[in-house]
Amino acid sequence: MSAKAPFLVDSHCHLNYKGLKEDIPGVVARAGEAKVDLMLSINTKISEFDEVHEIAKTFPNVFASVGIHPHEVANEPGLTLDDLLSRAEKQKVIGIGETGLDYYYEHSPREAQKAHFRTHIMAARESGLPVIIHARDADQDAGEILADEMGKGTFTGLLHCFTASAEFAEHALALGLYISFSGIVTFKSASDLQTVARSVPADRILVETDAPYLAPVPMRGRVCEPAYTRYTAEYLAELRGQSLDDFAAQTTENFFRLFSKVASA
Repeated sequence: MSAKAPFLVDSHCHLNYKGLKEDIPGVVARAGEAKVDLMLSINTKISEFDEVHEIAKTFPNVFASVGIHPHEVANEPGLTLDDLLSRAEKQKVIGIGETGLDYYYEHSPREAQKAHFRTHIMAARESGLPVIIHARDADQDAGEILADEMGKGTFTGLLHCFTASAEFAEHALALGLYISFSGIVTFKSASDLQTVARSVPADRILVETDAPYLAPVPMRGRVCEPAYTRYTAEYLAELRGQSLDDFAAQTTENFFRLFSKVASA
């Protein structure tokens, strides 16, 4: 695949979740019809890794990550660095996560979330794969952990489904991280987020669906799927004063640069 071809990448979806897993061939086909030619299906429970990985192995244009979502930390305790690294070596596994902190729902204790977050970052550092970060209502702690861990040794990563403050975006960018936007950026209520989306440097922005959640305008209320990446990309391109082809080429190039294992996976 050429990183400069004018196709889109859904950098974050959940193909093993209800609403998508019932018809994965159809979901992948519809994505292709919308010129969303590559998808990263995200692992959120180690107990479901084999399922996520099998989907990636089945479809040439689907890749996988390995990780435990902060919501699931309490349900999957005892995570070790080797749990992540041994799976990160597998074919078609190109990222670590998703991981991070979620203080909005707090389905897991904060200290346990922090510990898991640091373990995932260690895995990213050792494997060379980017860490995929979920941060909600946790800017301060997430920012401190990212800075502290970066001080121990560099790693790459991105803030997925970004909805935080401009200050947090600036902090992440200063650390060398990337930022990905979902369909939330198309919502009428997202004016602050739209301001952030205009300001992210061209070489650090990605686009995603977080499918089956967060369908963008004009598909709100439906089960989201990777094909809908196109609607978010069209919105962001207009917001940033670009053509869709230019925005697609740029974000796809950014994806290939960040998730560099794609070339060999």
